[in-house]
Amino acid sequence: MTIRVLLADDQALLRSAFRVLVDSEPDMEVVGEASDGAEAARLAAERRADVVLMDIRMPGTDGLAATRLISADPALTHVRVVILTTFEVDDYVVQSLRAGASGFLGKGSEPDELLSAIRIAAGGEALLSPAATKGLIARFLAQDGTAGEDRDPARAERLETLTGREREVLVQVAGGHSNDEIAERLAVSPLTVKTHVNRAMAKLGARDRAQLVVIAYESGLVRPRVE
Repeated sequence: MTIRVLLADDQALLRSAFRVLVDSEPDMEVVGEASDGAEAARLAAERRADVVLMDIRMPGTDGLAATRLISADPALTHVRVVILTTFEVDDYVVQSLRAGASGFLGKGSEPDELLSAIRIAAGGEALLSPAATKGLIARFLAQDGTAGEDRDPARAERLETLTGREREVLVQVAGGHSNDEIAERLAVSPLTVKTHVNRAMAKLGARDRAQLVVIAYESGLVRPRVE
């Protein structure tokens, strides 16, 4: 299956570079380009994109607002948004994850990292850069004082629908661990872990693992530790 990629960045030169890179791969193709968030949200639907590479800062409707638009559209539940950012705006990355993005990637990443991120996001089973993303969420939730217990009462209440094992797995996911790592830690099979992750996502209304991490922190199940 070919992964359909939409590029959203206000810099034409960067879009051109990303297009050349993506189109060089046999399993993916660029299906459109957008220079602002509103256009990105529209094209995501029109071009049936699987993954949107979304710049966080664009004129008009920015990447954060566009991510919210895509995440809120029931017709676009299959679309995965990967935020492209410089590390000066990490707080916006966390907001984007809360808004529904699947993860983030620095613009200075290596080409292989970008291609891998697209494939991972399209698969919907793994959080992009789990340790780094988890660290960002922990740091910024701690800094803005929003990591207190029951910060989001609705989400904290929904945790009660999880089984004990599902809560254990959620804690491990929030720690940035892969299914294989969780399986080893809990002495179960990777398939069992995947089943628990999928059930937790369904019960908590999470689009993917990135959202599970955010829910774990916002509900107070996991407390951030600042190094």
